[in-house]
Amino acid sequence: MAEVAKERVVVTGLGVISPVGTGKESFWSSLIQGKSGIGPITRFDPSLFTSRIAAEVKDFNLDAYLEKKEAKRMDRFTQFGVAAAKLALEDASLELEKEEPDRVGVIIGSGIGGIETLEEQLRLLIAKGPGRISPFFVPMMISNMAAGQIAICLGPKGPNLTLVTACASGTNAIGEAFRVLQRGEADVMLAGGTETPITQIALGGFCAMRAMSTRNEEPTRASRPFDQQRDGLVIGEGAGVLVLERLSHALARRAKIYCEISGYGTTADGYHITAPDPAGAGAARAIGLALQDANLPPESVDYINAHGTSTDLNDKIETMAIKKVLGEHAYRVPVSSIKSMIGHLMGAAGAVEAIATALTIATGLVPPTINYEIPDPECDLDYVPNQARQLSIKVAISNSFGFGGHNAVLVFQKFNY
Repeated sequence: MAEVAKERVVVTGLGVISPVGTGKESFWSSLIQGKSGIGPITRFDPSLFTSRIAAEVKDFNLDAYLEKKEAKRMDRFTQFGVAAAKLALEDASLELEKEEPDRVGVIIGSGIGGIETLEEQLRLLIAKGPGRISPFFVPMMISNMAAGQIAICLGPKGPNLTLVTACASGTNAIGEAFRVLQRGEADVMLAGGTETPITQIALGGFCAMRAMSTRNEEPTRASRPFDQQRDGLVIGEGAGVLVLERLSHALARRAKIYCEISGYGTTADGYHITAPDPAGAGAARAIGLALQDANLPPESVDYINAHGTSTDLNDKIETMAIKKVLGEHAYRVPVSSIKSMIGHLMGAAGAVEAIATALTIATGLVPPTINYEIPDPECDLDYVPNQARQLSIKVAISNSFGFGGHNAVLVFQKFNY
């Protein structure tokens, strides 16, 4: 049977809410300056926790995006998701009321959804009994509500899905939206991730796993991916939504095009609930499949936006996986982790990092890995230490790896007609 030609897919809008700034300009300016968004936790008293630092979003003006009545019926992760979607549409200059609603879809990833609502309502249950539980508890808490509320607020009636693949959720969401557009099942997809995990129960869970940095006295120096003195991740919150379009649709409306998505690979380690496969086999297969999907050789890669969590195992094994696929070329490719500045946004991480990758291609500026001071012999690539770098990037990949062994990789390319 003859292969059906796939639709080309381009990125035309970027919406981001991050610990270093809300909106594309603020976010990107902070990253290029190497500004850290990590500080002491202010959302609750963290004094009983081993890790007392986080990357909180400080400049989010909820009233700019939602009416008070609407907002009260949404968990913070949904508020972030809706706001990021509005920012992305504005950036794309896309008026959805002029589009066919059935041809516009939404796929949003989230690792733990409305955990803040769950925590609040559980406190109410224990203190005052079941009669005080909010009738909005379930629709606020469930993980699919960010995608659902984006459709309710903005009108898309095409494919509407939520992906939960831990820290790969945002990348998987973009990858699956890419597939929907390739198949011609929609003209436009809003895709990304949202997460607000800075709550007592979530922080306590990560602390119990001993996955967190305890560099509490030096928060801006705590997230140090690939550095020999790394001691764990720093939890963060935020959201990223991209407007993806079929190329023909984007050209017809003369849209500004940041870059093209040309490849997507996703695999499972099938190994452990938290630790990555020690040989990096699953991660390497995801990178290889994404490049194969894009019909690109490993030698074509100009930049890698790393998962780079600042944990001992992840950074070492991600380095191993990159070398396994790229061979000697791995030593010539800049690899940076923006988690050094924004912390780990969990289910939103891949989406916000995809936005950074798109901006890297569009601007020719590679964001740095800050706090990189002492090389680790087991992490021996070029991690773009501490200073942004000006480079012409034609092909970039963005890696995401989640608990449970979920691996997802996207390939972005400079757009050529």
